[in-house]
Amino acid sequence: MTFVQVIDCKTSRFDEMNRLMDTWVEQTKGKRTATHSVIGKDRSDASHVIEIVEFPSYEEAMRNSTLPETDRIFREMVALCDEMPTFTDLDVVRDEQLYAATVRRFFEVIATKGELPPLNGVMAEHYHDHNPADEQDALGMDHVRRELDMWRAAFDFEFSIEDLIAQGDRVCARWFWKGTHKGDFLGIPATGKQVSMTGTTIFRCGGDGKLAEGWWEYDRMGLMAQLGAFEELER
Repeated sequence: MTFVQVIDCKTSRFDEMNRLMDTWVEQTKGKRTATHSVIGKDRSDASHVIEIVEFPSYEEAMRNSTLPETDRIFREMVALCDEMPTFTDLDVVRDEQLYAATVRRFFEVIATKGELPPLNGVMAEHYHDHNPADEQDALGMDHVRRELDMWRAAFDFEFSIEDLIAQGDRVCARWFWKGTHKGDFLGIPATGKQVSMTGTTIFRCGGDGKLAEGWWEYDRMGLMAQLGAFEELER
């Protein structure tokens, strides 16, 4: 579950604090586990500053807090505050923007060159996949990995997201896919052809922000035609 820490402080030395945060970002590069940070200034009180820091989990936040750079920066930040800052720890129970970001990351992960990266960062263990091209739904992350391995062995491909719409726990992605046919695909040997297709996928996300279910619609018939699957029938 995503974890957020809210830091509420009052300072008349905001510019110095801003430079201090830049220093922390630079010094913890490659080590910090924070994934997103937003700093806001109160419109009615310029000395009132709130920072919202997002982490993948509470455990990751605690690991971040043990970095020596974090401890030092914290002490320097307190010295710049007019009074002791307050900290509020929040478990994120719903975040539609998070869901959309997870979907975007999923498409990036499955198109990664080389070995398929782990999916457990974006997909629930018992993910349920609905694909009209398959006789049976794919149940579980392992089944999905096997399906993806088949596509990745047949094509070098990439996705571009044309539209991404989130509502409640659903995210709808309209995408464009293009690839090079490099291996056997449904009995069609590698042709080396450049092929493409369009599609739409609706995902349902779980409370942990990961993909729990997906419904796919795409132009598989058009893809097969580009690969020459119907040439014999047309003669």
